[in-house]
Amino acid sequence: MASPAPIFARERTAAQLLDMKPSEFRELVDAGILPPPESLGDFERWRVSLLVAINTGAAFDEDFEP
Repeated sequence: MASPAPIFARERTAAQLLDMKPSEFRELVDAGILPPPESLGDFERWRVSLLVAINTGAAFDEDFEP
């Protein structure tokens, strides 16, 4: 049985999805170039579908909804 696909990612994993170092990823988040994390209780996580959409350019389509 295959592992389930992740829905959210911690900072290190989110950076890896975009082939970045965590510090580079955080710099772009802090600059407002990448979206901020979502709060899940005491945790901060990035929505994987949004990161994939940013990477493919789909996030910039008018009808895109994460």
